[in-house]
Amino acid sequence: MLLSPAQWLAPMVLGLAALAQGLSFPKSTLYVEQGGRRHTLKVEVADTPERQAQGLMFRKSLGEDEGMVFLFPTPTAGGFWMKNTLIPLSIAFFDRQGVILRILDMEPCRKDPCPVYYPGVVYQGALEVNQGWFQRRSLTPGARVGGEALKFWPR
Repeated sequence: MLLSPAQWLAPMVLGLAALAQGLSFPKSTLYVEQGGRRHTLKVEVADTPERQAQGLMFRKSLGEDEGMVFLFPTPTAGGFWMKNTLIPLSIAFFDRQGVILRILDMEPCRKDPCPVYYPGVVYQGALEVNQGWFQRRSLTPGARVGGEALKFWPR
């Protein structure tokens, strides 16, 4: 699918503006649980369009039990891209109740054109972690996301 300039330019401009502002992210914790097992993560919260546009761009590393949670005020089916993201990531898309609907692996992209990763579901939150994090813990769609970070959900 070919993206129009408006579809890729606006997030890029927001991302660059965020970097220029030295944007910071709230820090919190989340857990993902399934089958009676709970896995805790330290997360940064992307709860505004500016933070969401910047995401994990230009990061050289991410701790094993660290991630970024994206919280949207309304349900969306939009995709994620990896422009200027230097580390491979896995992303879990979840609904307002925290139920994971889909998990995808995403590859770094330093040069256009970068692919857009569409989940094929309507979601309201997304959790990015090091690639393979969900698989190494046998977490699948149906697992539940919860914790303090969800208090940042925009209303």
